[in-house]
Amino acid sequence: MKYPILLATHLSLLLSAAALRIPVKRTSSTSVSRIRKAQPGHVNSKLNARAPGDGSNTLDLDTVHDLIYMADITIAGEAYPMQLDTGSSDLWLQHVHVNDDMEISDITYNLTYGIGWAYGHIAYAPMTFAGISVQDQAFLNVSQSMNPALSYGAEGILGLGFTSLSTIDALVNRTKSDRGRSLLYTMFEDNKSQPNFIAFALQRSTHEEDDVDGSFSIGEYEPEYAAVADQPAIPTFPEHAPKRWNVLLDALMIGDSVIFPNTTVADAPSNMAVILLDSGTSYSYVPTWVGDLIYGGIEGAKFDRTMGQWMVPCDAEIDMAFQIGGQIFPLHPLDVAPHSLYNREVCAGSFIPQEISVGAGQFDWLIGDNFLRSTYSLYDFGDFDSDGKMGDPYVKLLSLTDPNEASAEFVAVRGGTARTDIVYNVAQVTANAAGSTSIGTDLASTLNSIGKYLPVMLAITALNALALLAGVIALIVYMVRKRRDSSAPSNASSARLPRGRMTPMPLSRNPSVREPTPAGERHSYERNHPDAYNPVSMALTEDTIFVPPSPAYRKSFGGKSVDRPQSMAI
Repeated sequence: MKYPILLATHLSLLLSAAALRIPVKRTSSTSVSRIRKAQPGHVNSKLNARAPGDGSNTLDLDTVHDLIYMADITIAGEAYPMQLDTGSSDLWLQHVHVNDDMEISDITYNLTYGIGWAYGHIAYAPMTFAGISVQDQAFLNVSQSMNPALSYGAEGILGLGFTSLSTIDALVNRTKSDRGRSLLYTMFEDNKSQPNFIAFALQRSTHEEDDVDGSFSIGEYEPEYAAVADQPAIPTFPEHAPKRWNVLLDALMIGDSVIFPNTTVADAPSNMAVILLDSGTSYSYVPTWVGDLIYGGIEGAKFDRTMGQWMVPCDAEIDMAFQIGGQIFPLHPLDVAPHSLYNREVCAGSFIPQEISVGAGQFDWLIGDNFLRSTYSLYDFGDFDSDGKMGDPYVKLLSLTDPNEASAEFVAVRGGTARTDIVYNVAQVTANAAGSTSIGTDLASTLNSIGKYLPVMLAITALNALALLAGVIALIVYMVRKRRDSSAPSNASSARLPRGRMTPMPLSRNPSVREPTPAGERHSYERNHPDAYNPVSMALTEDTIFVPPSPAYRKSFGGKSVDRPQSMAI
């Protein structure tokens, strides 16, 4: 594992051994802690606290209603709050203060996400993130955007995925330049002898006034969660040269039931699901049958078609866990059915049944913060070999949720009786071959016979169809001529009146949805609208070269409907 660092010359010797741990606060943090770099295999336990303004490079990581996690990045000398997103790889920013340190190119693009979009020019500027500096980093200088993350105070998105998913990198590559690499790639490339992983603890709060005890780090473990170093590495899918932080889901545990998933992803084991771990998505998006299994058996639960979510009684405790890489990760029941964002008297299922349209069939489930809060997650980009190439990446997950303690915490907030007998046993799962099928000898013989006579059968069918079509045409011609001869008008007043409009009018469940904004009009986003708290999804809807699918999400914000423009095919 390597740790990236590029610092100003006069600080390089002092800071090259430093890694940063940032406490997560529900509101702006008042302190930041820094960990000195440990030797390989050793985790420092002594923290040196530093307060903002003491001359150190600091980073605040904030969350709003457990829906979004943000951190500051300095671009050309100005600090901007950004959403941290493992589901995408591009960096974009609105309201940029342009100065002489910044270069604006003539390359434009529209990035589209699971929810939202951003359009602007590719630009270059010096940046500092988590105390680490780079001198020439590409980003999208956004002039138009629609994104729910903006309503939480974020000025843009910082993608923490692989540079192979970066649209900016692909566009810059076409100019025969390598200046478009993602921010993390640039950092890792600048110092190949240091660890190159990031780690998150995205914990929750049960009351709005409480602090969220979490952290984000680069190149260092959080001492409290040092056991993650001993966890088995979970390979990405695919294992070699992935574009996303995808892993395989072995099984889903709901209560005492064990459910084995399936997949629609090519080359994936047929009895597992490919899931994307996405810190930029508030909730999780799963196949419809999965949502039905999680919430359908709860007394009083019902599916709200307008919201597209299950609504459940708030005192209904749902105990469930994921099995990934042969390891069990229980979820906190407060995250499985949080209070509705629109009505605090009811609770909503955070596993939203919706067929995944993003990712072009590269994953089955989109797993967001409602799962990640139950783990300490480490994303390792792989070691550099002697030729300077990164090795295979992997993920490590450390469970932070004891299911029985979580039950007690749920009951303390929602009422009921806490459980003390929750045990999840590892299911024995052997990966099936991808797309393997077999047929019997008799069936094979029948299929061969059909194939032999199929051309003759098709020819006879085509001749019959042509004869029938000729007869129908002759009949229509005869009827038209007969009617013309017998229907001459007697006077002007007998002219045919226009018929009533019979074309069906389109109906919409959401009356505020309107037609796409005409070309040339600027889109606007009201940052302070009263209906601000909407889940976000920053999984990029497209890779860099293929034509993206049609968007599956249209949302009205604050009484205004905004349709994102289609991405421009390159």
